[in-house]
Amino acid sequence: MKRNQLIAGTLALSCFVYACKVQMATSTPASNSAPAPAAVVATAAPAAESTDTPPLAPFAINPLTPEQSQNAFVLQPGYHMELVASEPMITEPVALAWDGDARLYVAQMETYTQDADGTGTKDKKSRVMLLEDTNNDGKMDKSTVFIKDLMLPRMLLCVNHELLVNETDTYDIHSYKDTNGDGVADEKRAVYEIGKVAPGNLEHQRSGLVWNLDNYIYQTVDPIRFRYVGGKLTPDSLHSGSNGQWGLTHDNYGRLFYSRGGGENAGSGFQINPKYGALEFADAYNEETFSPVWSRISNPEVQGGPARLRPDSTLNHFTSGNGQSIFRGDRLPADLVGDYLINEPVARIVRRAKVVNRDGKTYLENVYNRKEFIASTDFFFRPVNTYTGPDGLLYIIDMNRGVIQESNWTKKGTFLRGKIDQYGLDKVNQRGRIWRLVHDSYKPGPKPKMLNVPAASLVKHLDHANGWWRDNAQKQLILLGDKSVIPALKAMATGQQQASALGRLHALWTLEGLEAIDKDLLTATLTDADAQVRRASVWISERYLKQNDTDMIARVGKLAGDENYDVKTQLVLSLGANRSESARQIVQQILTQHPSNQMLARAKNSIDRNEDAKVYGMKLGGFTAAERKLIVSGGEIYKGMCSPCHGGDGNGLPTNAAPALRGAKHLNHDRDFAIRILLHGLKGPIEGKTYPSEMASMKDNTDEWLASVVSYIRYEFVGTSSRAIKGRQSAVVQPEDIKKVREAYAAARDPWTIDELEKALLPVSASK
Repeated sequence: MKRNQLIAGTLALSCFVYACKVQMATSTPASNSAPAPAAVVATAAPAAESTDTPPLAPFAINPLTPEQSQNAFVLQPGYHMELVASEPMITEPVALAWDGDARLYVAQMETYTQDADGTGTKDKKSRVMLLEDTNNDGKMDKSTVFIKDLMLPRMLLCVNHELLVNETDTYDIHSYKDTNGDGVADEKRAVYEIGKVAPGNLEHQRSGLVWNLDNYIYQTVDPIRFRYVGGKLTPDSLHSGSNGQWGLTHDNYGRLFYSRGGGENAGSGFQINPKYGALEFADAYNEETFSPVWSRISNPEVQGGPARLRPDSTLNHFTSGNGQSIFRGDRLPADLVGDYLINEPVARIVRRAKVVNRDGKTYLENVYNRKEFIASTDFFFRPVNTYTGPDGLLYIIDMNRGVIQESNWTKKGTFLRGKIDQYGLDKVNQRGRIWRLVHDSYKPGPKPKMLNVPAASLVKHLDHANGWWRDNAQKQLILLGDKSVIPALKAMATGQQQASALGRLHALWTLEGLEAIDKDLLTATLTDADAQVRRASVWISERYLKQNDTDMIARVGKLAGDENYDVKTQLVLSLGANRSESARQIVQQILTQHPSNQMLARAKNSIDRNEDAKVYGMKLGGFTAAERKLIVSGGEIYKGMCSPCHGGDGNGLPTNAAPALRGAKHLNHDRDFAIRILLHGLKGPIEGKTYPSEMASMKDNTDEWLASVVSYIRYEFVGTSSRAIKGRQSAVVQPEDIKKVREAYAAARDPWTIDELEKALLPVSASK
C-alpha cells in the first residue's frame, strides 16, 4: 500500500481526533477541599511582541480565596469585578438560568474530573442549585438544592414557573417545578423523551437550550431545534446538521453564534440560521490577529503540548473557545452592546470582539491589540460561560479548578497528564465562582417581576433597553398565551404605538409566537424604517411562502431592491428553495444585480445543499434498510461530533485543526485500519503535518455506534470518480466487523502512529 493512501485512511476517523478539548466543565460533591499543591512557579516576562503587549505576571500554583481571585483580574479601565456567589454555596458551576423574577438556577457538574483518571465521573451526584439575592446587593445570600442526584446537568431553560433540564448521556429533557415554595423541586415531568442514550464523550454532547428571537429553542451538536407547545418540546429537524460544542448565544436580531473548541474555532455558524443549511467563510475572522490569545500568566498545562505554547509558556491560539455571549445589557458602556464575548479557560481570558456586517457578511474583529478584555492571574480561573443578566451586567461562570479537560484527554503518558501530575492540579476542585462585570459609571438595573403578573403588564418590557428583559417578556407572553394583548402588540409592531426598532421587532415575533400573524400585519412591517424589522417580516412570511402563496411572494419581492444586504440575503434564504417561477425570478434578480456579493451567492448555495440534505434518503436507495440505518445514524454523529473539526462537508476548516476528508482515496479500502484508529486513537504527524492534538480512543462506544460512523464516512466522502461511486456500495461496515478488530486488540494499547499502521501486514479481516 502506498504511504499517502494509508495516511489518508487514518484521516477518515480523525473527526474524533480533535474532538473538543475543553468545552464544558464539571465535577462532584466529593472531597470539599483537597490539599493544595505547594509548588510555586515564577515565569519571566517575555520579550514584548509589540508596545501594546503587557508583561506577564508571575503565577503561583496556589488556590486563591474568592477575595484574592477578585483582585487577580486584569480589566480594561473603568471596569471592576464583583463576586455573586462562590464555594461552598456553589461548586463546579457550568450553566445559569434566571426565571422571570431573577431567581438564579445553577447547573453543577460535581463529578467532573475529580482526579486525572476521571474516577466517578458518571456517578449521579450532581445538582441544580437555586440562588436568591434577598437584599438586592448583587450577591446571592440564599441557596437551596433545587434538584439533586443528577448526571452532569448540561442545559437549563426557565419556562414560567418550571425549569427544563437536560443531563449528560441522554437526549431526554425534563421539567422540574417547586409547588410548595420551599425552593426544592417536587414535581418532575418529561417534556422531550426518546429514551436513547446519547453517545460520545461528555464534552461532545449538547449545550444551549436557548430560546431565540424566532421562538425556536436551539442547542448545539444535535441536528434538531424545538418549539415549546402545550408544555412539551416539539422537535424540528435541521437537515444540514447543527453546529458548535459548549456554548450558544444569539444577538438582538436572532443570529446564532456557535463555537467549536475541538476545531480551535472561536466563532462559527453565525452567517445564516441553521434551518437554511451551513455557511462558513474562511475570512470571517483574521486567523493571524483573532486566533492568538493573550494570557497574563503562563499556561503550561495545555492539551496540545509544546506546539500550542509560546516560548514564555503562554497559550498561543484558541484551543477551547466556549461559553460565548453577545452582550445585550444596558448597565455597561454602550460600546460593549452587541459585542461578542467568548472564554478561553486554558488562557484564563475572556475575548471581546466586534461583530461587523459588511454587505450582509458577518465578521469578528478583536477589539484589543495583543491583549484581552478580561484576564486573570489566578491560575485556577476557568471561565466556561457568560451571560447578560437581568440587571444589565455581564455574568461569568468560573469553575475555578485545576483540570479543565475531561479525563479522556488526561491519560497517563500525555503531555497534559505530565503537567497535571507535576503541579498536582487534579487536587484543586469542588470550587466555583459566579462573577459580574461592573463599570464605575453605571449602577445595576432593578430586579424584574415577570412571574405572577398579567400579560398586559409585560408588553412594555418588549421595548426595554436590556435584551434580557425583552427576551423574557416575549417568552413569558407566549407561554401565557393570553390573546387579549394582540391588539397592543400589533400597535407596537406597526409603529402605531411609539417603540424602538427593537421593541417593534420583539412585538412582531411575539405575535408570531401567539399565532397572530396575518398578511396585513406583514405588509405593514415589510415597509418598516428599520432593516431588521423588514428582514424579520420576510422571515416570518415563510408560513405563506412555503405554500407558494403568489400574493405574498409578490409582496416580499418588492424588497428585492432593498438597500440593506441583510434584507436581500433573507429574501434569498426564504425564497431560494421555492419552486414557483416568480420566487425563482426574484432570487435570480437579486443575484444578477449583485454578482460579486459573496454572501448572496453563498446563501443560495447553502439553500441548494440544504434541499439536497432533505432528500438524502433518495441517495441510499441501493442499500438495505439496515445499511441505510447505519449510514444515516453515522451522519448524525458526524454532523454533531466531527464537523466541528472537519467541516460539515468534509472539506476541513479555515483553522486547519484537522485534515479534509472529502475525496480521500482510502475511504473504500482497508476499513480495518480505519477501525483500529477509531478504537485506539492516532498520534504523531500525519503526512508530514502535525495537528494541534491527537485523536482519542473511541472504544468505549458500542460496536454499532462505531460501525455507523465508519460507514457514513466511507459512504459520504468517497469522491466523484466512477470507481469511488461504485465503491459506495461496499461502504457499510457492520458491527461484527468492529467486534472482530476489537477482539484482535483486546489488550490495552496506546494510540497508533502512521508508521505502526504501515507495518501492519494484513488487516484483521484478511487474516482471518
